[in-house]
Amino acid sequence: MRPSTAALPPTLIVIPTYDERDSLPGTLARLRAAVPDVHVLVVDDSSPDGTGEWAEQTAAHDENVHVLHRAGKEGLGPAYLAGFAWGLEHGYEQLGEMDADASHRPEQLPRLLEAVRRGADLAIGSRWVRGGRVHDWPFSRLLLSGGANAYVRALLGLGVRDATAGFRLFRAELLEQLLEADIASQGYCFQVDMTRRARAHGAVIAEVPIDFDERTEGASKMSPRIVREALVLVTLWGLTRCAQRILQHLR
Repeated sequence: MRPSTAALPPTLIVIPTYDERDSLPGTLARLRAAVPDVHVLVVDDSSPDGTGEWAEQTAAHDENVHVLHRAGKEGLGPAYLAGFAWGLEHGYEQLGEMDADASHRPEQLPRLLEAVRRGADLAIGSRWVRGGRVHDWPFSRLLLSGGANAYVRALLGLGVRDATAGFRLFRAELLEQLLEADIASQGYCFQVDMTRRARAHGAVIAEVPIDFDERTEGASKMSPRIVREALVLVTLWGLTRCAQRILQHLR
């Protein structure tokens, strides 16, 4: 079900890019067709393949498309933070994120819009709730993602099945609170970091089922460094949480 676009608050979807020239055009076309009133901000890290230049050409003919250029490849987390800051500065009331490679189906964005309309401060497009599905992943990827989320649940107790998901929609009020802190996580751990911070602020978090498709264009940005960062940070956050609970019990 598509929310009424006439009643849609000003909404911005942030799409970070690095060498996504082959995948971004199709993703953007599908997104603009699915929810025409949504604005899009492409945050490009000086892609050598011309992604940023293509986005600029598109923005010149589509007033709902915007481009933010960064000096180099600085990581997923900083790209989203830069995009969110831009969106808040320009007065958007809802700000979302999705991948450039069409792993997230733009046609399912209305599910997140509806969840926020119904009262969620953060809507997460989830692969691991009932009705969520992952398509064309090898067993190793399924094991990595499922295991990572189980580890996050065990250590952080967030009550979220898919804390690493990158298809999200925030209320601006929540993002303003979250961005007051120094958020240093770089890679996909950024999603876990934002989830735990949202939970700490008492945010209403809703997970909605989505289909997640393996990319068909370009190359995955997943790397051993990103996995190590996530493992180290989640472990540190979990130990900190455990220590805090022990101290509270002793008081």
